[in-house]
Amino acid sequence: MPIVLIGLSHHSSPVAVRERFAFEEARIPAAIRSLREQGIADEAVILSTCNRVEIYAATSLEPAAAFAELKRFLATRHDCRDSLTHELYTLGEPQSVAHLFRVACGLDSMVLGETEILGQLKRAYEMAFQHGHTGRRLNKTFQRAFNVAKHIRTETSIQRGSISVASVAVELAEKIFASLKDRRVMVIGAGETGEKTARALVSRGAGSIVVVNRSHDRAVALAGELGGRAAPFEDWLKEFEQIDIAISGTSATQPILDRAKLEPLMKLRKSRPLLLIDIAVPRDIDPEVNLMSNVYLFNIDDLQAVADDHLQQRKEEVARCEAIIQEKVGGLLVASGGRDSGAGVRPAFGA
Repeated sequence: MPIVLIGLSHHSSPVAVRERFAFEEARIPAAIRSLREQGIADEAVILSTCNRVEIYAATSLEPAAAFAELKRFLATRHDCRDSLTHELYTLGEPQSVAHLFRVACGLDSMVLGETEILGQLKRAYEMAFQHGHTGRRLNKTFQRAFNVAKHIRTETSIQRGSISVASVAVELAEKIFASLKDRRVMVIGAGETGEKTARALVSRGAGSIVVVNRSHDRAVALAGELGGRAAPFEDWLKEFEQIDIAISGTSATQPILDRAKLEPLMKLRKSRPLLLIDIAVPRDIDPEVNLMSNVYLFNIDDLQAVADDHLQQRKEEVARCEAIIQEKVGGLLVASGGRDSGAGVRPAFGA
């Protein structure tokens, strides 16, 4: 039973397209169940992050039929009536397996070699496994991908330099303000990326930091660790009179900040510049705020320019990583021998 892949990423589509196809985490198990009930996939994992939406499926359908059904599924699920051509990519074996390995190793990421994607991929697999949506093919393949990522992390220098979206966001802030020492910063969303962003800000010497999160207890805990303070989520807009930088990465499905909300707050700031970095997909901040005076908005795609500064440092390591991946992909598929494999293998989520 072959493994096929359909997806879109920062390589193939801008954030305005990616956010339309993002899956809310709580709804992913039901989406996979629908795939299986419709006979499109026997096993499946859905990966949905700020930079990519991908469906990995082990299916008894012929690849061409599987791709057609997966495209229809995505369009129907997200109520998309537009004709998508270059935005979506489809891969069959062995390319689908090689792509999974590259994703796990950070080779397909906006920030080459970043490590966050491995944790996101593990959570996507764990969710599918816990709901009974994976089987012998995907269990074996995903566990091998995690092992390959660990191997590459220890045997190469691909992760040298800035290796996360959070650290790139902080570098952008430093380029705008030269120094973070006297800057007041707000982090909206205390999830994994928000937490890493907050820690990166503190490590770069941010003068003060305020954390806002829907779960106030989580905000209090994180702010305490960082020597900052927490603000109630319902009052977060009041903080805009004092802050210089806001980095937002919530899981909201609609923008939480738009021009109508921001305009009266900017009057209170007396024309002081405000840097907004939106690392959420779907986006937290309406793009129109960028039209306002003294407001500088950057989204997840804008971080690419900063990431490119680090690309050359790690380019020489890509060939080594690709050679390792090709060797591991070949070994996995030869071991499978065209048959389902991995029976009785338990997933190692912490590998």
